[in-house]
Formats: sequence, C-alpha cells, structure tokens
Amino acid sequence: MDLQKRIESAISSSTGVKAHFSESRASYGGCINDSRIVILKDGRQFFIKTHNAAHNMPGIFESEYEALLLLSEPEAIHVPRPVTYGEDFLVMERFVEGSPAADWQEQMGRGLAKLHIATKQDRFGFNRDNYLGTTKQINTWQENWLEFWREQRLAWQLRLFSTKTDTSDPLLVLGEKLLQGLDELIGTINEPAVFLHGDLWSGNAAANEKGEPVIYDPASYYGHREAEIGMMRMFGGFGPRCEAAYAEVWPFEAGLEQRVSLYRLYHELNHLNLFGRSYYQSCLSTIQSLL
Repeated sequence: MDLQKRIESAISSSTGVKAHFSESRASYGGCINDSRIVILKDGRQFFIKTHNAAHNMPGIFESEYEALLLLSEPEAIHVPRPVTYGEDFLVMERFVEGSPAADWQEQMGRGLAKLHIATKQDRFGFNRDNYLGTTKQINTWQENWLEFWREQRLAWQLRLFSTKTDTSDPLLVLGEKLLQGLDELIGTINEPAVFLHGDLWSGNAAANEKGEPVIYDPASYYGHREAEIGMMRMFGGFGPRCEAAYAEVWPFEAGLEQRVSLYRLYHELNHLNLFGRSYYQSCLSTIQSLL
C-alpha cells in the first residue's frame, strides 16, 4: 500500500470517518521532514509530516505523537493535537498561522509556566527514547537530575562527537573536565521534573489566527524546567518579556544564568554533531565560560 493510502486508512480508523485526499500542498514544519497540508474531499484539513528514512529512526513519530498529546493535555498553551501516526508519518490537526499578538511574548511565558506546573512529577526522563533532530535522545528514567544531565545529555553528546575526532581534541578534554565539575554548577535541584517541549526555538513556535502562541515539533521529556530556557535563548525569538512573564507565574531560583548556559550547551553540542564544525567554537566557548 502506498504512503497516501496508508495515511488515508489511518485517518479513517482514528476519526471513524472515511478519509480521501482532495488536495495536498507543501508546507513548512520540522527541518528534517517533508511537511504538507492536506485537504480531504469532505473538507477536513490536516497537517502531515513524513520522512522517507524513518526506518533509521524507529519510533520517531510515535514518540512525537505521545509528546504532543501530553503537551496539549493541560491546555496551558496551544499545541496542535495529533490525530494518528505510522512508522513514517504523523497526522496532526491543522492551525492557520496568524500575526503574533502584541503580548505574544507574555502569553508564551505564562503558558509555559502553567504547562510546567501542570506536569510536575518525581522522575526525570521519559517512557521512551526519542529524537532531537535526527540525534537519538536517551531518556532512561532517573531520580537524580544532576546524573541525568551528566550522563544522558552532555556525556552522550560528547561521546557522539568523540567518534569524529581524536581523544586529544580540546573540546573533549575540557568537556570531560566540565562533566566532573557539574556538581558545583547544577548543585542540588529541589524542584520537581516537568514535561518539557525540549526543542523550543523560534522555528518551533508561531501564532494562530488569534495571535496566540502555538508550539510544535517537540523533543520532549521530563526535566528541570530551566532546560527549556537553554534552547529558547540559543537562537533568540523569546526575549526578556517572555521570561519575566514566566517568572510571574513560577519564579526562577538563584543561579539561573549559569545553569541556562549549561543547558544551552546540550543543544550546541547537538548542532555540532548534526551540522559540523561551524558550531565547534561556540561549544568550546561555552564550556570554557563554565569552567
């Protein structure tokens, strides 16, 4: 059965209403996927992501389907609800993109804080590994945030980079030194785990027709809430107004700036592993600033 027929069958099964494509057009959404807006013969519209090499990333759309459900459940911030998935596709509700409202930043900050508050739990991780871009993201459950971040985030990325260089590489040498000193940088985190979007940069957020924030394309897991800020600051798009609005709902603990740099480093290392040496110096600079 070809891809279109499989998607039509999955939509029919999930919604209980027969689905037949009438129109399909390319759309932006997710750097690694082919994304399309599909209009059915009965007028229903869906946003569909596919990936022709999904067999190399088992569970990529199943994990995203589950993350979207969990992110949308508290109704704290708008998330396109997933409809169905297969090994190589994900079907979601379509939203019409609009211009951000004047207080979009504040809405985003408050919405994220409410999402985090609504999803508190005791352990860090997720019930499955998933993907940050095309990089496998390890999410083995752990009760200690420091050890989770050390082993499953920074050490994992450094190990991936070590396959592309030699052991004397300054980034690996300093990276190992950083791993040994994480206790002082992170300290004792007494906050609960919360459900993170996990890859929240400006390209994974927009506004709907009402100008309200919408977030999508997650790489979710339960983690320390400040890890969300690490990615949000990496490429801009979320400014001080957003963070101030978040802090009105759930104030940050002392030492935020140092920890955010540490959390941003994970994404810098991932970009180094995905896109090459152009990210080397930023990774090195961040590590040096933390030592």
